Amino acid sequence: SFYFVEITRIQVVLNKYKPNFKGVNAMLISIDHGNKQIKTIHKTFTSGLCESDTRPPFGRDVLSYNGKYYTLSDQRIPYMRDKTTDERFFILTLFAIGFELRRMLPSEKTVSIQLCVGLPPAHYGTLYRKFEQYFLDRGILDFQLDEETFSVHITEAECFPQAYAAVMPVFQNLRQMPKAVIVDIGGFTADYLQIKHGEVDLSVCDSLENGVIVLYNRIRSKINADFDMLLDESDIDAILMDSTQEYVEPVCQIVREQAQLFIDDLAGKLRERMIDLRSGKTVFVGGGSILLRKQIEACSKIGPALFVDELSANTRGYELLYRASKLGG
Repeated sequence: SFYFVEITRIQVVLNKYKPNFKGVNAMLISIDHGNKQIKTIHKTFTSGLCESDTRPPFGRDVLSYNGKYYTLSDQRIPYMRDKTTDERFFILTLFAIGFELRRMLPSEKTVSIQLCVGLPPAHYGTLYRKFEQYFLDRGILDFQLDEETFSVHITEAECFPQAYAAVMPVFQNLRQMPKAVIVDIGGFTADYLQIKHGEVDLSVCDSLENGVIVLYNRIRSKINADFDMLLDESDIDAILMDSTQEYVEPVCQIVREQAQLFIDDLAGKLRERMIDLRSGKTVFVGGGSILLRKQIEACSKIGPALFVDELSANTRGYELLYRASKLGG
């Protein structure tokens, strides 16, 4: 598949990779288009959007583009395997670009953007060309974010596989390990990939539709049935992160129990695919892994694990892979 060819090409380049790049274009922007959250190197926000024909009377982060006004919402867009079916993820991309350009303060009238994006391993081979093209051939994009006006031209879009990208910041360490399994728990998918002595094992690489959105739905259904209470995803996050005292202990207990069952089931599903997380080193990445770290560490089906505790791990990895691919020609 395209995915296997691309990974092999990148692997050859990374064998020569040195983490010191010179002459890097300042307008290289990396974005992780998650089903739960959009992430850049410096900014994370929910993958939710509201559209209006008139400017909202109050609020920050109002984007104006093509005669429409957009604001971000905590109500995420329902799961989309193919994010190119409508313009919503493109508008979310403009938000992400605007947030990054605010930090860079470009002096050029029109800014050229080299865009790095990613997809789950199971979807990569069939969708990566379509996802790259989604951002291209749009000409000069004029938009306003609050009071700041931007004019950008996306001249290049490169797509890379999630999970693999997320461990790029610690890739040198993985080269020393006989075997490592990367598990990336995202919004809708849990991606896994095996690496042996720094080389990708293409026979052990796939995506399960087992991300935290599945967990949220299970918890909300059970809490509604048992307590006639409606929880939103931020409530569940707060309970799992022990950052709220707003809920009675029986509710919190069910949330924690369901989270533990979710991780136990994930480890069991991987075991069915002949992946034993008690052997070798398991590297957990992604926002779901950060959220569920306590449950992962308590799971008897998982041995001592390494955690990449950075929400933007994939975005940093996309950037490294992009630079490495250009270095290798």
